[in-house]
Amino acid sequence: MHASPPDLTDSSLQAAPADAVVVAPRKRPRPGERRVQILQTLATMLEQPGSERVTTAALAAKLEVSEAALYRHFASKAQMFEGLIEFIESSVFTLLKQISERETSGMAQAQRIVAVVLQFGERNPGMTRVMVGDALVFENERLTTRMNQFFDRIESALRQSLRTAAEARGSTTPTVEANAQASVMVCFILGRLQRYARSGFKRLPSEQLEAALRMLAV
Repeated sequence: MHASPPDLTDSSLQAAPADAVVVAPRKRPRPGERRVQILQTLATMLEQPGSERVTTAALAAKLEVSEAALYRHFASKAQMFEGLIEFIESSVFTLLKQISERETSGMAQAQRIVAVVLQFGERNPGMTRVMVGDALVFENERLTTRMNQFFDRIESALRQSLRTAAEARGSTTPTVEANAQASVMVCFILGRLQRYARSGFKRLPSEQLEAALRMLAV
């Protein structure tokens, strides 16, 4: 239950002198806000081109808190990265679900899937370093495994769409064609994201994307 606000007409409440310095109390983050703030700061630190491995000490310093304060919200540094991966998964697969619901053409679905993953990476440079594994070097191996599973799911979605496309054009081997084409598209996605990260985020994943997608659709 919320406490009732003070009666501002109460004569016992007197205005502070004009020359008084009023120090606002430090606002405490609401439950969950600090956790989100930690993840946002970690992602921002990963956006720095050529940045070295982000340590919990550096992260705590950036947030102006102690390392112990970080561990009140996350059991480990690996759990922080898992929080970023969960954001990537949730964001991308929500968009992919919308594509499957709105696009009727299998090839159009596949092209949109490629575009969505690349555009997500472009808009979230720090997340791109997680997606391609650069930020996960020397971290817990399960993080790399989970990111590999993410791209396996992307490839599976592409195979499904491309099989539909192959069947629509009368292919006698739709599964074989879909598997091969999906593999090429995932390699294209990973290559574009790797180049983006390793160019210091200068070579955009969406560079000449429409032309590239037409070539992938052949």
